[in-house]
Amino acid sequence: MANPLKQFEIQPIVPLHIGNIDVSYTNSSLWMTIGVVVSIVMLTIAVRPHALIPGRLQMASEMLYDFIASMIRENMGPKGRKFFPLIFTLFVVVMMGNSLGLLPFSFTYTSHIIVTVALALMIFAMVIVLGLIKHGLHFFTLFVPPSTPMWLLPLIFTLELVSFFVRPVTLSVRLFANMMAGHIVLKVFAAFSVSALALGTAGWIAGLVPMLFNSILIGFELLIAYLQAYVFAVLSCIYLKDALELEH
Repeated sequence: MANPLKQFEIQPIVPLHIGNIDVSYTNSSLWMTIGVVVSIVMLTIAVRPHALIPGRLQMASEMLYDFIASMIRENMGPKGRKFFPLIFTLFVVVMMGNSLGLLPFSFTYTSHIIVTVALALMIFAMVIVLGLIKHGLHFFTLFVPPSTPMWLLPLIFTLELVSFFVRPVTLSVRLFANMMAGHIVLKVFAAFSVSALALGTAGWIAGLVPMLFNSILIGFELLIAYLQAYVFAVLSCIYLKDALELEH
């Protein structure tokens, strides 16, 4: 049986080193580029007609626009409109990484924690910087719930602080773990089907069972791909809200 983890290996396409730093153009970089090109081309073609009665592609792009705008409005309020380009781009980047990874011979760049951590740290850094710019040192009252007894203050402050700094960890791990686990399961079931072919006629029949499960799992993984993009975007909205309006 083929190693199901082999699909996550980073392979250099254009080897390049600057001193001791490896900056090679890899398969991960390639599929990031493909994701950017596909999203730009599709959205450009979709909005170009400006038709009064939109076609399917224009309707899909308008629904995506309304979906992200509604998400921001519900989770951040009117002040969150300035973050629309960021959240829209973030959603599309994660969605493309998740969904393109289901294509044969592709690479799921969101299955690598270095990618998801980079996205999560970007949001986390924005929360801190914007919070300090807007609220100054008052931003740190986020870690002290109102009416907290003085004798509980050190414990509550510590718990809130740890909870705050765990945010980028949970945000990044949730995405990468879901993508990796799903693709491993798909690979295992596919390997079962291929291995069964060596058993002759009985193997062909037996191989249909894991193949059927794989077909169902692909549809399920496609749903998970969009769901994880939504979760990543909506949590980013919730975290950025702290920079605009202190929770406490």
